[in-house]
Amino acid sequence: MTADPARSRTESWPAPAFATLPDNDPFYQPRAGFEQLAEGTVLRWRPVELAAFGVIPLKVTAWQLLYRTNDLNGKPDASVTTVIAPAGAGSQTPLLSFQCAIDAVSSRGFPSYALQKGSRAIGTFAHVELLCSVDALTRGWAISVPDHEGMLGAWGAPREPGYRTLDGVRAALSFEPLGLDPRAQVGLWGYSGGGLATSWAAEMAPSYAPELDIAGAVLGSPVGDLVSTFHRLNGSLHAGLPTLVVAALRRVYPAFDAVIDSVVDEAGKAVLDKAARSTTGGTVLRLARYDVDRHTSVPIAELLALADMAAVFADAELGTRAPAVPLLVVQAVHDQIIATADIDALVDRYRGHGAHVTYLRDRLSEHITLLALSTPLSLNWLADRFAGETVTPSQTQTVWSVLGLPAGRRGLAGLARAAAQVLFARPLTGSATRPHRSGQADAARRAA
Repeated sequence: MTADPARSRTESWPAPAFATLPDNDPFYQPRAGFEQLAEGTVLRWRPVELAAFGVIPLKVTAWQLLYRTNDLNGKPDASVTTVIAPAGAGSQTPLLSFQCAIDAVSSRGFPSYALQKGSRAIGTFAHVELLCSVDALTRGWAISVPDHEGMLGAWGAPREPGYRTLDGVRAALSFEPLGLDPRAQVGLWGYSGGGLATSWAAEMAPSYAPELDIAGAVLGSPVGDLVSTFHRLNGSLHAGLPTLVVAALRRVYPAFDAVIDSVVDEAGKAVLDKAARSTTGGTVLRLARYDVDRHTSVPIAELLALADMAAVFADAELGTRAPAVPLLVVQAVHDQIIATADIDALVDRYRGHGAHVTYLRDRLSEHITLLALSTPLSLNWLADRFAGETVTPSQTQTVWSVLGLPAGRRGLAGLARAAAQVLFARPLTGSATRPHRSGQADAARRAA
């Protein structure tokens, strides 16, 4: 199909005067005719000021890109990614696509909003994750941070997190001001809800974006099984998380919404509606120990077993296809949110389809701490993929701590320095002394 040149023209917008929620920001609304353009086409762009926690200026050059993508049903849609340039980007600069744990329905949790200077996004995880992901900039890598849930905030929906992530990569590689080679190497990384999105990106890439040179993907505690997670967290301190997933899936599955409408009373629907307007942290705090059975006409076990509900969760199951790139999976053995057994099973499914998976299980960490502790290991592993290091055979290793591995410790001081530079509003430095390769090959193999 030949696109109308007038419709394919990329629009340049001025930097926003203040952070505006995506729901109310016209930048996020694609122009008429965008559906005819190729996936990953940049529709419009603007420079943007980023800030940690909305108030501490981040000394980087960044833009927001609105680009053409698809929803879970393959219908044309648009999404936004925030791209950040390292100092001196060139033809050898790789791109890291970092998928935040958005884990919310409200656009207040989207990273494109939360990371902006002046945003009011208390209770989102993007700010904490920023302290880890910016370490990639000190290594001389560019970063893409996509709004992988789309404007509906469809957390838990299948396929489209992969589409939005991969099209965000396409958009970043084609965006001339970022200065990357259109054929640059790409690494994928995400943790928790971001690990779930990264899993979808890795799964969809062979058929959806085979032209991308994806060197590897790091899946940090990537959920694994939504039904199992729902059963385990319902009524727990983290009951707000499955409640948010239900609030999100209602928006994209009409049959799912019809079931919820028929079995959940008005008080329960009010809980879901309020969750859809809240940040992740706010919902988790407010709904600690919340039991869905309190507001349903059937027990939760029977509700999840209904045909329409089972069809939705079957559609959202990971591990039904093999990623074509090497995977590093990290998981805390005593994770209080994501069961290790679910990740064990996901790894087995991937390997059963022929995927290469290096799987590390950490005995001493739990869900929250493992993100930071596994950051050097994750980036070092990706650095080795960028450098063309040979991956070891698929294996599972249980360690006391990832910090006990050479590649888990190497770069820890650099991560702390990068985080301090962010918190004290200092320019990010380190690219001159942080090579793409993580270190000696034998140490990397021990970490793998």
